Amino acid sequence: MTAKTTFAPMEISSFDMTSLLDVTSIEENPHANNTEVNEMESNWSDMPSAIVKICILGSIITTALFGNLLVMVSVIRHRKLRIITNYFVVSLALADMLVAMFAMTFNASVQVTGRWLFGYFMCDVWNSLDVYFSTSSILHLMCISVDRYYAIVKPLKYPINMTKRVVAFMLLACWVSPAIISFVPIFFGWYTTEENSVHRHKHPELCEFKVNRIYAILSSSISFWIPCTIMAVTYFAIFKEANKQEKQMHSRMGNAMLLSHRPSKDLNNLNGELNSAGSSKTLTLNEINTEHLHTPTKDKHIMKMKREHKAARTLSIIMGTFILCWLPFFLWYVTTALCGETCPCPNIVIAILFWIGYTNSALNPLIYAYFNRDFREAFKNTLQCAFCSLCKREPLDLEALDFRRPSLRYDDRTKSIYSETYIKNIDRRRSSEFGSSL
Repeated sequence: MTAKTTFAPMEISSFDMTSLLDVTSIEENPHANNTEVNEMESNWSDMPSAIVKICILGSIITTALFGNLLVMVSVIRHRKLRIITNYFVVSLALADMLVAMFAMTFNASVQVTGRWLFGYFMCDVWNSLDVYFSTSSILHLMCISVDRYYAIVKPLKYPINMTKRVVAFMLLACWVSPAIISFVPIFFGWYTTEENSVHRHKHPELCEFKVNRIYAILSSSISFWIPCTIMAVTYFAIFKEANKQEKQMHSRMGNAMLLSHRPSKDLNNLNGELNSAGSSKTLTLNEINTEHLHTPTKDKHIMKMKREHKAARTLSIIMGTFILCWLPFFLWYVTTALCGETCPCPNIVIAILFWIGYTNSALNPLIYAYFNRDFREAFKNTLQCAFCSLCKREPLDLEALDFRRPSLRYDDRTKSIYSETYIKNIDRRRSSEFGSSL
């Protein structure tokens, strides 16, 4: 009895436990199935948005990578592009390409998957590289503006001030100085608040770049506000001087065209009248009278001046594009750091601001190709050698095109100055000089 009585309760209890487990499993299974179904439905519903994100972000990354690589290869292959300014352009292209490789790719993985996949240490690496390459890019643009300032506003001092040693020092500063506000404060934890540091250690799957007020003001000033102020001042002086020189050039060309259509008798009479008036007026007429006698040296000087002005416009467009791309981000960056938790911002807005800034790295090569004739010809030749059967062809001599392109004849009103006979005379003169040198 005791055995039965003791066994019966054990049996009943075991039965009750299994029945209870069965009941609870039956009751819980619908919820589990529902959660699994909901997760699968949410995953399937997120698939179209993930595909759209991959296409958009992937196209930006690909354009930035291959566009900036094309800039560097074109400058290396074509001798005419190896000038002082393009040293900065090549270094800028390298910085933009590294932004695409090490900043955009990590950010794209977060946008597609919705979480950070690479751990606590790599979060600091990503934030450091992002700040480093973005700062390096804008410092390159600042150096380019200084280079253009001396080339156009102070051309006599340009060969003295912009030597290869000075350029090498400026490029070194562009690559070394951003490390002061990127790697050092981020790896030592000086950039963020104590609350965010504790939160990051508890949640290593998160990678949020929350900065304190001191770091926000210091880093934004070095990375954006101070360099952009310098660029604005230098480009204002450049455009002021460029417009002045362009007006003088057009006035001289207009006087040359008027005098070239005057009969020789009128010119002789006018010379006589001015001779009787005074020597200063005679000198003025002689200066104007010789303007229509175009020599290869004078034409080369004018073409060089026009190239300088076109390059200044192109580089100013690059600078303006950079400001339009990064100004919204830095406004948000400083505002949220100063007001703290009282200024919340949706994650989608933050992501858009980041990628608008990243897009600048992909736009610079497109600006070169559209606005700069030399880069356009170099890009065309490089792509032909890369994708066509003409890969064994020598790099295009861009210097030779200056004597044959109609685009180099100042404008539609002055095309008559450069007739085909004049171009043939230049070619004949060059061939005779070459033969005499042999």
